Amino acid sequence: MAGPTTRVLAVLELLQANGQMGGAELAERLDVDRRTIRRYITALEDIGVPIVTEQGRYGGYRLVAGFKLPPMMFTDEETFAVSLGLVAASQLGLTNAAPAIASVQAKLERVMPANLQRRVRGISETTQVILPRREPSRDDRALETLTKATEAMRTVGLIYHSPQHDQIERRIDPYGLVFQQGRWYAVGFCHLRGAMRSFRLDRISGVHLLDDTFIRPAHFNAADFLSESLSSWGPTHEVSLVLHIDHAVSADVENRFFCTGPFEKVDGGLLLTTRTDSFEWFSYWLAQLPFRFTVLKPDGLKAALREHANHLLASCETASAYPIDTP
Repeated sequence: MAGPTTRVLAVLELLQANGQMGGAELAERLDVDRRTIRRYITALEDIGVPIVTEQGRYGGYRLVAGFKLPPMMFTDEETFAVSLGLVAASQLGLTNAAPAIASVQAKLERVMPANLQRRVRGISETTQVILPRREPSRDDRALETLTKATEAMRTVGLIYHSPQHDQIERRIDPYGLVFQQGRWYAVGFCHLRGAMRSFRLDRISGVHLLDDTFIRPAHFNAADFLSESLSSWGPTHEVSLVLHIDHAVSADVENRFFCTGPFEKVDGGLLLTTRTDSFEWFSYWLAQLPFRFTVLKPDGLKAALREHANHLLASCETASAYPIDTP
């Protein structure tokens, strides 16, 4: 440890993370004696941190229930991680969370030194995370309600708007939420079907918590289940294309691109074989690539790509009808 002040703050952080801790355990963690720990506890109490001391074999120190700790200090690396996370969160279609995201960033800037304030502000102004275009939502509070239900393991009721059928009332036990290819999905047990299902949030409305509770299966991975479900759906289409990039940067491309499917080195670049349930979305994603590509199949994707390109060209031609005065 660098010094007494750092050690005192370390005691505070340990109590926050572990609840009650004995003096001997704290002393061992900080490599000091128990008398020094008592001095650190006194120092915390002197600055207004309420600490309960319990004597006896199973005694120790703990913070008073409900006590809110002062803002934690971040290292430069932690500042970068938090700021980048906020930038990404702002692109996830979290309509109701937008004010909260802005508030978090403002609070970070208020409690940080000037150099870290500039870093946070600089990241938000100069860094962008380009995610797929999000499908419009029917219920802006669906994600928030489903998140609460997932954490509390409570059943929810909802209306599901299927493109093949009319509106259907559903009761589901939400095991997890996944954001993939521009859409949010709720994964869990459907009481109507009596089986595991995944539900697109842009097709959900009227989500509300019910009194029933459930037990989530141990080690359940919602992302893995969704990937397997998407790959087995009938409406999905196999896509094959060549990304015209140098093989030397192929590893970086494989790590950065979120689409599923194996990459194979071929003459002229990388061969990507994957599946999609939306040619429109996939053509939108392709248009953002910073390099050339060749679509091998299917024809439906080629048609969607031509339509998207024509739409972009039409936008450029339309702009000429609105002359802008320049100095």
